[in-house]
Amino acid sequence: MAEQQATIGVTGLAVMGRNLARNIARHGHVTAVHNRTFTKTEALVDEFGDEGTFVASESLEDFVKSIETPRAIIIMVKAGEPTDAVIDELVPLLDEGDIVVDGGNAHFADTVRREQALSEKGLHFVGMGVSGGEEGALHGPSIMVGGSEHAYERLGPIVESIAAQVDGTPCAAHVGPDAAGHFVKMVHNGIEYADMQLIAEAYDLLRSIAGLSPAEIADVFEEWNGGDLESFLIEMTADVLRHTDGEGGQPFVDVVLDEAEQKGTGRWTVQAALDLGVPVTGIAEATFARSLSGHTEQRAAAREVFTTDPDEQRVSVDRDVFVDQVRAALYASKVVAYAQGFDQIAAGAEEHGWDVDLGSVATIWRGGCIIRAQFLDRIKDAYAEEPDLTTLLTTAYFADAVKGGVDAWREVVATAARGGVPVPAFGSSLSYFDGLRRERLPAALIQALRDDFGAHTYRRVDREGTFHTLWAGDRSEQEI
Repeated sequence: MAEQQATIGVTGLAVMGRNLARNIARHGHVTAVHNRTFTKTEALVDEFGDEGTFVASESLEDFVKSIETPRAIIIMVKAGEPTDAVIDELVPLLDEGDIVVDGGNAHFADTVRREQALSEKGLHFVGMGVSGGEEGALHGPSIMVGGSEHAYERLGPIVESIAAQVDGTPCAAHVGPDAAGHFVKMVHNGIEYADMQLIAEAYDLLRSIAGLSPAEIADVFEEWNGGDLESFLIEMTADVLRHTDGEGGQPFVDVVLDEAEQKGTGRWTVQAALDLGVPVTGIAEATFARSLSGHTEQRAAAREVFTTDPDEQRVSVDRDVFVDQVRAALYASKVVAYAQGFDQIAAGAEEHGWDVDLGSVATIWRGGCIIRAQFLDRIKDAYAEEPDLTTLLTTAYFADAVKGGVDAWREVVATAARGGVPVPAFGSSLSYFDGLRRERLPAALIQALRDDFGAHTYRRVDREGTFHTLWAGDRSEQEI
């Protein structure tokens, strides 16, 4: 336990906080550590004290005093009220210009509130998204920092040194003021929801329609990981599907309960998208699919009523052809999920005045984070060439990829429907694509209906202005 002043402090030493503190110390930064229960602090220093220089404190007061000014303190506790409680304890101990960093999965609205409250006290509040799980926190995460330029001048050298590195570039950046970092991290997690749901649907199709075993599907995913689908989640999928249960020797995936849990970031992403008017259909369907999986009583009741002869829904496919069709559909749907996520970040940035560099976001997602994937390089390049890009789907590379796979995409969704295999993320992504490219949408009828029952007005294709038809009267048209 060193006596020297620390460069930065970490309070909250559960798995993520402990690993982040170790990562910081490993990179030569003297790290103050504190936990509500001192035994965790002692255990960290006793077990990992040789990895770097730690300054351990039992009281919060001593912890604050042990950090050089302007202080930078990272809070790594559960989001919500626990974070507020720590902030409330810290603030009276701090000096003007000190920096408080929330490194948890906070809702961005909470970050906006906290930043405003602390700025009134002369303090800088930073919402810092950290992606990569406990392994990423220790070995190099992707870090999305929101807050003032002043705060990043102090934090930048530290977070860039501990982040994952890709092609010599750190996967850490100052993405914008106040809650920009937590907003970007929220959308990252939303894309993660969509990505995992798409992978799960691909697995289900290969098993239920093509009849492949989990081990055979693992081989398929391993092959896919060597091509344009290369990503951390594809690699992990092959690993999980190849794993067998230690007790019975069954495929591990068959002994895991089919109820997917969630911590709320997917739901937040969808809620924020609704507020912004941004269609994130892949993320929304992935979130709802998790919710559906948890409604076990409804699922059991439906099975009793709607059980059908499996032979009635059996679909005959050429296995090799179908495997390649699923690959193409997975890639096209994945492109849609990322395109929708970046659309939401752009809309959120415009709404809140954050001026987020979307190319920079793609750059820092290339390593360390859960959704790291080969094609993020393509996204980075797309925004470098056209910073005001309307949608990723229209860039040459992604447009060609979708055009090349759209026939397979349609065949997969149709085959799934014939076979009774639910593919909400594949299906909604295809519908989104078709909606974007359609010259006329049935929204015209919706607008006419809204005007008929509620006088909500409409606009015309042939002249400017807003109009209302007197539906209950002589049906004449009035310009409003």
